[in-house]
Amino acid sequence: MPSNQKTLAVLGAGISGLSAAYRLHKLCPDATLHVWDQQERTGGVLTTLYQNGYQIEQSADNFITTVPHLVSLCRELGIAEELVSTTPRFRRTYVVRKKHLYLLPDGFLMMAPSKMYPLAITPVLSPLGKLRAALEYFLPPSRSDDDETMKSFVTRRLGREVFERLVEPLVSGVYAADMNKLSLMATLPRFREMERQHGSLIRAMRRQMRVNKQTKSQSQESGARYSMFVTLRGGLSRVTDTLAANLPDHSVQLNKRAEKLELFTDESGGVKWRITDQNGFAESYDAVISALPSYEAARLLLPTYQRLGELLSGIEHSGTAIVTLAFDASQVKKRLCGMGFVVPKIENSPILAGSFSSMKYEHRAPAGKQLIRIFAGGARSPEMADMPDKQLLSLIKQELRPLLNIDGEPELEVVAHWQRTMPQYHLGHLERIREVNAITAKISNLALAGNFLDGVGIPVCSLSGQNAAEKIAERIRSCF
Repeated sequence: MPSNQKTLAVLGAGISGLSAAYRLHKLCPDATLHVWDQQERTGGVLTTLYQNGYQIEQSADNFITTVPHLVSLCRELGIAEELVSTTPRFRRTYVVRKKHLYLLPDGFLMMAPSKMYPLAITPVLSPLGKLRAALEYFLPPSRSDDDETMKSFVTRRLGREVFERLVEPLVSGVYAADMNKLSLMATLPRFREMERQHGSLIRAMRRQMRVNKQTKSQSQESGARYSMFVTLRGGLSRVTDTLAANLPDHSVQLNKRAEKLELFTDESGGVKWRITDQNGFAESYDAVISALPSYEAARLLLPTYQRLGELLSGIEHSGTAIVTLAFDASQVKKRLCGMGFVVPKIENSPILAGSFSSMKYEHRAPAGKQLIRIFAGGARSPEMADMPDKQLLSLIKQELRPLLNIDGEPELEVVAHWQRTMPQYHLGHLERIREVNAITAKISNLALAGNFLDGVGIPVCSLSGQNAAEKIAERIRSCF
């Protein structure tokens, strides 16, 4: 069959699905391409709002450049000149202790200290907690090759207090996960590699510092490596909007939910997919890329590929709520010199983390205004992802007022609920995904993409879509 007779479908118009569709169109320009999505707009969770002069990101608000694929894609799309990095003078993180903000120790990067003096003088840890952390330098490495939970690894290396006060809130801010279940090897395997190669996280970080000879601005960072994060001046929706705009006319089909996915053999003997929508209308395709959440992909695939469906349905998800509040700068009495804060679980707060959005990226608020984003829910408080707006706002503002010494009510309040959007990389996730990949590798006209495979970050999701497109394009060329 000539390539111009191929019909291809992508299910899901988030960053993974749109990246897949864009690459598929580049690789198979003569194919008929349809992108299905049950929402009224493209972009999935990536949503940029403009209200009263504020730019509000309702989910992720930037992405990391150490995974370079999304930066390369922005160049290809002609929007790379819109990329902006975080404000250098505010590249610090706060951590909450007993309802007060304290700067995270300089050089403490996610799970390990690169400098000992800042850790020794921080008020976040007790003297015993600091002593236990320092002993990590002398502890022998584990000889086991088995995976372990985040809590187990950090407690074993750095002690319970460092885990509870520093690592747990930092990692929870990224994965919204239960640290008693979160897999180290599926999320931050480089720290296990540091232990194996150098015998100690502290020793590994110090050697890395000497090798890298980091600049002054980098050495003053803590928490996330903020110099490695960027956004687009026009908002992250610019990425998904531009991807969609580069697809063939009428290829994106919104308000269209895939209710049934079936294999069938056509009159020429070719094996195709039949997709039926919520109205009972069916279309046939030579190949399908599913960029749906794993539980949605499982629902569609279980009747045809039971084991694959079972594996996908076994991936748990948590949800979050994001509350964005705008204030006049004069209302926020607390003097701030960072980009945000994280809250340990042991603080018993409804807040997971907060971001000083207009300090992080100055274009997000009018002059003299302060835009603050609050994250709640996750595995720590799953009920908050579904909590009514009025109740959620009351809880968040009650917690935030004394923390930041806020006077009066916000001039703008925006709430976004994201149920079941964060896959949980529990112990066994790597083995599960290996089996998923082994099964799908044998299905020539199906590929998977999404944040449940290899990482939750935007660049990794985009790459998963591009990889899925390349698999389908290669199979089309080899089979036809």
